[in-house]
Order: sequence, then C-alpha cells, then structure tokens
Amino acid sequence: MPTTPVQHRSKWPVWLCWLAMVLDGFDLVVLGTVIPTLIKTQELGFDAVGATYAATISLVGVGIGALFIAPLSDRFGRRRLLAGCVLWFSVFTIAVVFAPNVAVFGIFRLLAGLGLGACLPAALAYMNDYAPAGTAGKSTTRTMTGYHVGAVATAFLAILVIPDWRMMFVVGGLAGLALVPFLWFKLPETLPAVPADAAEPAADERTSFRDLVKKPYPLVALAIAVASFMGLLLVYGLNTWLPQLMAGAGYTVSTGLVLLLVLNVGAVVGLVVAGILADQHGTKKIVLLWFGLSAVFLAILSVRMQNELLLNAAVFVTGVFVFSSQVLVYAWVSQLFPARLRATALGFAAGVGRIGAIMGPAVTGALVAGGIAYPWGFYTFAAAAVIAVVALVTVPHAIRLAPGQSPAVGHSPN
Repeated sequence: MPTTPVQHRSKWPVWLCWLAMVLDGFDLVVLGTVIPTLIKTQELGFDAVGATYAATISLVGVGIGALFIAPLSDRFGRRRLLAGCVLWFSVFTIAVVFAPNVAVFGIFRLLAGLGLGACLPAALAYMNDYAPAGTAGKSTTRTMTGYHVGAVATAFLAILVIPDWRMMFVVGGLAGLALVPFLWFKLPETLPAVPADAAEPAADERTSFRDLVKKPYPLVALAIAVASFMGLLLVYGLNTWLPQLMAGAGYTVSTGLVLLLVLNVGAVVGLVVAGILADQHGTKKIVLLWFGLSAVFLAILSVRMQNELLLNAAVFVTGVFVFSSQVLVYAWVSQLFPARLRATALGFAAGVGRIGAIMGPAVTGALVAGGIAYPWGFYTFAAAAVIAVVALVTVPHAIRLAPGQSPAVGHSPN
C-alpha cells in the first residue's frame, strides 16, 4: 500500500510519536520501581512469586499487542490504532490502582500491555511513512529516544512518590489520556483511506503474518526475529540486573544504581549518533558494527575496575551501543519491508523481541541464584550480541523482487 505524500510536514507527528515512546519507557521501569515496596509491605498479597508473575504477564501482554494488534494499522491506519491503543493502555494502567489482589493486578497489567505493545511498532511505522526519503534511521532512533527519556523520568518520579506506589500508575495513566486527543486530532493519516463505498480489498491485498512466510521474506523475517530477540534480551536483562551484577563484582549498591542511570544516558546519546550514521553509511553496516561493539564492551565490563571514572565511562559507552542496536533493527525492518507490510513486520520483530525481554531477566536471575552472575552474566550478554551479528549478516541490504513479481507485494524502497 503506498504512503500518502505529505506536502507540509508538521512537527506534531514527530513529537506525538516521541511521546508515545515515553509511555513505553514508563512501562519499562514502573514495575521495577514499585515491586520492592509491594513485597516489603506484602500489599495485595505480593511476594517474590507474585512479583515474578506480575512482571512476566506484563511482558506477555506487550508481546501479544505487538504481534497481533500492531499489524491492524496496516489495514485501518496508523492514527486510529495509535490513539485507540494509548486510550486502552491508559484506562487499564489507572485500573491497576483499584486491583484488590496480585492476581487482578497482573490481569490489568496484561490488558494494559496489549495496547502498549502495539504502540511501538505502529509509531515507528508511522514515522517511517511520514519521514522524508533517506532519513529512516534518524527518524526511528530519534523517536526511540523517548523510550529512554520515559524510563529515566519514571525513575525520578519514583524517587519523589514512592512508597505511594499507586501514584505511579495514576500519573502514567493520566499522561496517556492527555495524549489521546492530540493523537486523534493532530496526526495526519499516512496511509490512504479506503472510501466507504469501495469494494472490500482482495484477499491477497490484506496484510497478515502469512505475508512474512512468502518469498522473498521468510529468511529475512527469521534473521530479524533472532536479532530482535537478542536485542531486547540485552535491554531488559541489563536494566533489570545491572545493579545486582555490579554488586556481585564488589561495587556498592549506590554505585550500581548510578551506573544504571549512566547506562540509559548513554542509550540516548547512542540513539542520536546511530541514526545519523545509519542514514549516511547504510543501516546494515551500522547495526552490525553496533552489535559487535556491544559484545566487546559487555565483555570488558566483566573486568573489575578500580577507577570510578573509567568504570562510568565503560558503562556509558556500553549503553551507547547496546540499546541503539535493537532500535537499528527496527529501522532496518522499516526499510526492508514495503509500506503495506511495515507495521506487520515491525510488530513481528517487536513481539518476538518481547520473548527475549522475558528471557533476559530470567536467564540472568538464574545466574544470580547460582552465584555466578559475575562475570558470567556479562559473558552471556556478549554472546547474545554475537548471535545477533551472525543472524543479521545473512540479511541483504535490500529485498529483491522475483522476476515478474508485483511491487505491491515486494520491496518498496524507503
């Protein structure tokens, strides 16, 4: 499906999609900020098992939303889906405040995740529809800086309001509700609308995951899935366990928390730099370089450093490469697949990646329980980055059409 040309490029889409990613960043850390209080007070019946259930089911909801709801924007339009999903997420985020027990708490988090999971691929697909030609890398990474800004802002909010854990969800939900009318009224639709009296689209024009198993997409989709799995394994594994890994290396708890902040500041810087370089030199070259350097610096963190400045520098540079590696995967997906399949492919990448998001904390947690998290946690992360490199090497710079294949079902250059 072709994109609609935009004669006047308003700044509204840039900022609104960025704010949608801020909500995703909120979701990344909000549970981590409230779980210690809930376990300590045992409110709602929370204990370690209940916390694991809540954290896991939240990610399951986000994964389902990315896989099965985000692709609907290829059929019904980005604007409608974004506004609807943010509204859905906001309502169930506020509903968490009224949960009577940990089971219902988890169900509300699952339902909120359905809407939130669709936001990321739909917002990135929108920005790649809307952005000028040749700026896909910069548009994707710039939009995703909102993800880490949201994570940092939520951490600061927690410092102000915890132990009032309910306020965290009230603020997150109200922020989403405030965003909805702007998404609805200020976002121009990037995909052409189908007239009400038009015939139903032909079956072969309807997009679904079945399109990804048709030539020439299957091997590309598989490689992207592996890279996205490993990328989000790194993101969630490090954000969940970095303080504990550093404690295992002999650093103080306060040092570990500072390093977590340094890691995410590095992530924002890395996103800006990665997007510029991807547009200048090609996304494939930069994403391979970024994952490769991630492996190197993750391995370096396994070495105990006495110099505090050197340690902070090493963690900062690790953040520069690790987090933007995953975002570059999204940028590349946006370029490889035609507009009619863009949200479907992004949803597939994000949804499979969420499985890695679940596995990352789980694998590292097992290493912590076994008393070998340091240095083996960093070795595990480095190995994940290497696997991503191997997978992405197999992906072509562009998907070539078979002889006689229609551009409607093949590659549409970005």
